[in-house]
Amino acid sequence: MIKVDQFESVFRSSVREIFVYEKIEYKTILIVSDLSGIPLAALLENIQKFMTVIGKDSSVTFETVSGPEFDTTEDLLNLAEKKQPDLIVTYRNLKTRAWRFPHSLGEHLDVLLQKTATPVLVLPHPDAGYAKEGAMEKTGVVMAVTDHMAKDQKLVNHAARFTAPDGKLFLTHIENLGVFEKYMDAISKIHTIETEDAKERIGRQLLKDPKEYIESCRAELMKNELPFSVSAIVEFGTHLSEYKKHIEDHDIDLLVMNTKDEDQLAMHGLAYPLAVELRSIPLLML
Repeated sequence: MIKVDQFESVFRSSVREIFVYEKIEYKTILIVSDLSGIPLAALLENIQKFMTVIGKDSSVTFETVSGPEFDTTEDLLNLAEKKQPDLIVTYRNLKTRAWRFPHSLGEHLDVLLQKTATPVLVLPHPDAGYAKEGAMEKTGVVMAVTDHMAKDQKLVNHAARFTAPDGKLFLTHIENLGVFEKYMDAISKIHTIETEDAKERIGRQLLKDPKEYIESCRAELMKNELPFSVSAIVEFGTHLSEYKKHIEDHDIDLLVMNTKDEDQLAMHGLAYPLAVELRSIPLLML
């Protein structure tokens, strides 16, 4: 039985997730705001400048939804359903002045993120004044974040699509240190398991899979001659604090993350606290 278990362990450790590149196409981009007239035109111009890497394709169409066109969340969902965009661009706290407080995304955006399958690009609020210097100017440095990098082709492909030529793409996997330590504490109480050896081996294995997956991402993106560099950040941490530190240290222009969770109605894991706290940079929420 021991030999069978050893063989199975060796076999399973050799199985790897391989990244498959797919160019994401945003043919129709819908810009949703509570503005109209000249302020809306200025917002559209800023967005097109920020999304140069997307908008340079002549087949891309930008459409706008202005403030007078919707009042309720249901109105907004109906407009999105009618227009069927490939990407929605908006900002937090639509139709409210709650952008003055760092506590929420606002009712419209909360529901939109959960009720539509369309990716949503969330921008700093145009009136709030909390955007970092240079925000909305470029997508030269993009970071994709997840706690299961080895199974996230969609996330990587969307992040790659937004990364500008000669830019940098950071693929970031933060393994939850608190959860790891909890299980190590339980293992330390089982006298038949050597704790330090288990800690070292399990820790190494938890980081091995995302590291190898990111290497496959780098190789595949290079094979397709995409004109930017790919860097890996794979480590243990407390999630929110580590993400915030890396975003600041690398001067990130755009953060890409998953939003939906198949097992619940609420927003996926770390997405909500990140989206609420990271108000100074654009977020692409899938």
